[in-house]
Amino acid sequence: MSQPAYVIDELISAKRIAARIEQLSHDIHDHFKGTNKLVVVGLLRGSFVFIADLVRELDLPVEVDFLEASSYGDAMKSSREVRILKDLRGEIAGRDVLVVEDIVDTGFTLHHVLGLLRAREPARLETIALLDKPSRREVDVKASWTGFEIPDEFVVGYGIDYAQRNRNLPFIGTVRFLDKADDA
Repeated sequence: MSQPAYVIDELISAKRIAARIEQLSHDIHDHFKGTNKLVVVGLLRGSFVFIADLVRELDLPVEVDFLEASSYGDAMKSSREVRILKDLRGEIAGRDVLVVEDIVDTGFTLHHVLGLLRAREPARLETIALLDKPSRREVDVKASWTGFEIPDEFVVGYGIDYAQRNRNLPFIGTVRFLDKADDA
């Protein structure tokens, strides 16, 4: 089955993303100052670009681990069923943990992951999301830090995909589908 035709309109530039990450890294540093090691947990796959840029800005001792959770598959809407596809390699009990999420939409994925990680008894557990869509929230969950609040539009770029495409864009863009009349 072929993908519908679409165009991508820039919503948040690469320059704005970089500036915001620099600001957020200072807040995170202040919050975790004095930690002997911060375990930064990236939620795959959408957060990989964000986590790479974020950890390079953190002036803290960090360890990076990944957890892969899915509630979308190739769809544009959440299935509301969260599956853990890859678990952490390391232990987090008694450690400071920062969960890095690309986008908080309905909240199901982040809520599920935080419940899973809290059960492992970290010393501190905080979250950062690059993007937040509060208008779509169905579960009461909020990131400790947020890069940008965005409207209820489907976005791609900077690690975020549509059917495994467009992760490599250096900006965040909105997806606008073309109908047949637009193709002519």
